[in-house]
Amino acid sequence: YFSEEDLREANEPLDGSFEGVGVQFNIFKDTIMVVSPIAGGPSERLGIRAGDRIVQVEDEYVAGVGVSNKDVIRLLKGPKGSMVKVFIKRDGEKDLLEFNIERDKIPIFSVMAAHMIDDEIGYIKVSRFAKTTIEELRTALEELNSKGMKDLVLDLQGNGGGMLRTAINMSDEFLTEDKLIVYTEGRAFPREDTFTSYEGLFESGRLVILMDDGSASASEIVAGAVQDWDRGLIVGRRSFGKGLVQRPIKLGDGSAIRMTVQKYYTPSGRCIQKSYEEGVEAYRLEKYERFESGELLSVDSLDLPDSLKYYTRIKKRPVYGGGGIIPDVFVPIDTTSNSESFRILLRKGLMSRYALEFVDNNRTSIESDYPTEDDFVANFSVSESEIEKFKVWAESQGTEESPIVISEEDWTISGNAIILRLKAFMGRNVYDQSTFYRIIGDLNDSLQEAVKILKDGTFEKSDLAHRTFK
Repeated sequence: YFSEEDLREANEPLDGSFEGVGVQFNIFKDTIMVVSPIAGGPSERLGIRAGDRIVQVEDEYVAGVGVSNKDVIRLLKGPKGSMVKVFIKRDGEKDLLEFNIERDKIPIFSVMAAHMIDDEIGYIKVSRFAKTTIEELRTALEELNSKGMKDLVLDLQGNGGGMLRTAINMSDEFLTEDKLIVYTEGRAFPREDTFTSYEGLFESGRLVILMDDGSASASEIVAGAVQDWDRGLIVGRRSFGKGLVQRPIKLGDGSAIRMTVQKYYTPSGRCIQKSYEEGVEAYRLEKYERFESGELLSVDSLDLPDSLKYYTRIKKRPVYGGGGIIPDVFVPIDTTSNSESFRILLRKGLMSRYALEFVDNNRTSIESDYPTEDDFVANFSVSESEIEKFKVWAESQGTEESPIVISEEDWTISGNAIILRLKAFMGRNVYDQSTFYRIIGDLNDSLQEAVKILKDGTFEKSDLAHRTFK
């Protein structure tokens, strides 16, 4: 069941847009700081910049008054065409700057990054399956194809899914025509097959899809179709296992219920949905059971009886059902850099907070020294003195009840990961989200494995179909 407000909030990311002023913001030192204006939005068109501080909205002061994220959204979002007046403090300007912003439709991007890893391997990160995702994906594919992409790593890690039609269209970009993508079947609903129907933008190059236990629903449809047609390799860990078709039933008061009517099946006949026969609580805890059982650390811990064995459609490779998509190449969860200090810094958001303050204090010099994203990624490094400042600052954020101590042992384990995350957050705050993924990719073990597979001959040995090697 969804109330009218809950339904609107749930649908907004899938619609691919919302109505507002178009800024990404962070509440920093009790002030609304613009992390970046959204490209093409009304704030960018008026000249609002990253680093600007919003101190007043209409007649309401919002600096130093304990404003919350919810308050900011209430003040800045609104119907397309409506006006809102904001006052901004900008470094180098003595007086407040006044902007009268006409709210507009603002895109919610689902392609978070698209870049070349090297001269031949492209990388695309997709965070959700929304109405606008395919348009974004096609734009990314066209751009990377123009740069000479021969191989593609499609990152669906942590992608919880979204719209079925978007998953179908995404699969169509990678599979040739007249291929079964997915079928649905339910107790009161007969089987419905869905096939590819047009020529996609990446039907022949080598394809690797990254998955983990946070990849669900629409992500699993794409991965299942690619795997079952021997089109590419799935790398990572077993996906979540969410394969239910839910039909919304709107009620008179604007609320709605979503009724489960069918299940998704891959082309080989595997049911994507994991079992919920042991009850709701066991279903919810299943993800945690994977860690306890060792599944996230070793492929050998997976119980794969012959009753769960299926075969791919062309090469007849064995694949397994039982809920979720089991990868062709298993990559264990990284525990080598996961010290107690690292977990605390991550949980409390201290690395992103410090990076925001660092950029706020050094934006002008960073933009001067590193005028492009490429310059920053290739040449910027967090200095030793800045690292020491970060350690002191991070420990100062602890309390008597919950102290933060970054020991030498923890730093030996996690230091490189912390430094790389600091750089990634700094890059995101100066440029955009894509910069973050370009830098943080060095910590993504599944991505590193995918690149290795494409370079060392493993891909060719996997006996796949529908591929050309150049």
